[in-house]
Amino acid sequence: MSAPDNPTLIRRVLDELAQRGQMTVIGDATAPPERHHVVAATIAVVVRSLPLLAPDDARALVNDIVADIAGFGVLEVLLDDPEVTEIMVNGPGSVWIERRGVVARTAIVLSAVDLQRAIDRMLLPLGLRLDRLSPMVDARLSDGSRVHAVLAPLAVDGPYLTIRRFRALPLTLNELAPGVLAERLRCAVRERSSILVFGPTGSGKTTLLNALSASVASQERIITIEDTAELRLPGDHVVRLECRPATAEGLGAVDLRSLVRTALRMRPDRIIVGEVRGPEAFDLVQALLTGHRGGLATIHARTPVDALRRLETLVLLAGSGLSDGAVRRQIAAAFDLVVGVARGDDGQRGVVSVGALSLAHDEFVVEQDGPVDRIDGTQR
Repeated sequence: MSAPDNPTLIRRVLDELAQRGQMTVIGDATAPPERHHVVAATIAVVVRSLPLLAPDDARALVNDIVADIAGFGVLEVLLDDPEVTEIMVNGPGSVWIERRGVVARTAIVLSAVDLQRAIDRMLLPLGLRLDRLSPMVDARLSDGSRVHAVLAPLAVDGPYLTIRRFRALPLTLNELAPGVLAERLRCAVRERSSILVFGPTGSGKTTLLNALSASVASQERIITIEDTAELRLPGDHVVRLECRPATAEGLGAVDLRSLVRTALRMRPDRIIVGEVRGPEAFDLVQALLTGHRGGLATIHARTPVDALRRLETLVLLAGSGLSDGAVRRQIAAAFDLVVGVARGDDGQRGVVSVGALSLAHDEFVVEQDGPVDRIDGTQR
């Protein structure tokens, strides 16, 4: 009699879990059961089905089955690797990762069925769905990882899956900036300077916000506002707000602008906006102008002036009714420093510029504090 294959064993484990009453039903679907229940049931099934299997082989088989039932299949090995910061699946086929800032193809290959199953496993416990009516979804896993999935017809060769993960121990300012600039930023945070961080995608903007917030006094009440929660601040008095997408019926959405306004009613000492990209820019600027000093925010841009111009555009698009000059004056009064981050060719992220913001003849002026030649800390 041949040994049962994995699908057969998985079916037996599911039957065992059902008999023990340890399967969870959500709506019309079955959610992944709790991991410790799956481990116990899998060990029982493997021992009964393959009593002569060597201990090491049995352990590996149990891990594979548990990953398939309670986790995300073959992606589990990548999610368990603390050095993997991004997992990218461009449809059925090879899985790509970013490790230590370097993107590489792995030996893992996913079929369309396995990929769809992994996405469903991630979304089902969160009450989210990915189908033709809702072909895009942003989600946050229990460990804080951010998930983005896109389905056909938007994903031509899809489905596509991207998972952004975060270090267990956030980087410090000294790891992100040369000594002099690190101390400059540390003092700026303590003195309640408002800071706008800019950089391209994946350059370390969120990482820098985490590092900057470590210099905030522990008794200060910090309110973070994000589209998808990524910040993990070290303080004890932190309130985290996260946007909510609309349902499939287009109802119930809560955007960043609503959360900024909500934060102002929650007695914040500091307001941190993970990424400014819409009309919330106007409300943030007004908050910084009306006593909520020491705020932090990020924006996608390549240069300091690009960042300020983009912020200006977002404020104008909010329907403020202000002139261009008035908006620039308010932005210059709201923010004290403009800090740039970038990722080098070797994948290392860090601060590349720190500039004090002012206005001259209604034009933005950013006076650099010792330009950084390289992310490794060389300073002119």
